[in-house]
Parts: sequence; structure tokens; C-alpha cells
Amino acid sequence: MRGPNGEELPGAVLFACTMNSVRSVMAFSIMKYLYGKFVYVDSAGVRAGELDPMAVEVMEEIGIAIGKYRPKTFEDMEDSSMFDLCITLSPEAQHRAVDLAHTSAIDIEYWPTMDPTLVEGSRDQRLDAYRTTRDNIMRRIKTRFAEKRASDT
Repeated sequence: MRGPNGEELPGAVLFACTMNSVRSVMAFSIMKYLYGKFVYVDSAGVRAGELDPMAVEVMEEIGIAIGKYRPKTFEDMEDSSMFDLCITLSPEAQHRAVDLAHTSAIDIEYWPTMDPTLVEGSRDQRLDAYRTTRDNIMRRIKTRFAEKRASDT
């Protein structure tokens, strides 16, 4: 599948992290925003979590609404074998995805990503951590799929 700028894209991408409440939701939403017309995208967590209000806030800052997203686990997925690529953002998700790969043909990429919920300090300092995580994920997604296009030429 080709993206809007000729990028080579997988048919379906799953983003995964520990609780599907911050990092994987950000990644899912950014990928869907950038490539949603070209790629099926979803996200899941190893454990059940609640959508993080600070994640909602920093995503709204860039015009991406995630407030209605409902976190889910790998077990909640109807058919995890439909994904071509699973991008994991935490060590726990990486281990779970490796287990998934034993039963389906799926490529796995591990993108170690800071968990902004671990940052302490003022509200502004914590929001800055969420922004950093968001911006790093955005940059990584853009770079990852642009690299595929560059390697085709």
C-alpha cells in the first residue's frame, strides 16, 4: 500500500504498550491522523487501563481528539492475526507481541518510549513530559514510514 506521498505502508498496524492509556493511544491516533485513509490502525495494552486525561489534553493541542477512545487489551482484540506490523512501545508489550508472533505472521518493531506518567513535578512539568512523548512518537512514525519510501528508490 502506498501512502499520500508514495510511502510504502503496511496494510494494518497495531501499536501496543502496557495499559493502552497513553503511548499506544497517542501512536494509534497519530498514525490514523497521518495515514488512516491508507492503513488500518489499532492499539492495545498488556493490561487494562483508563484513558489518561493528560494524554487527551496534549493530543488536543495538535488537533487530534482521543477523548472518546476506549482502552483495550490484547485479549479484547477480535483478530490480532490481521496485523502486518506490531509496534511496541514498552518492554511488557514487546514480550506480549513476541508471544503473538508465535501464532501469526506479524512483523514486530520495538520502539522504547518514555512513559510520561512516571514524571513527577508540577502540572506543567508533567504536561511537558507528555508533549515530549507525543512529539517523539510523531517524529518516529514520520521517519519510519518515510524511510521505507527512501529505501524503495
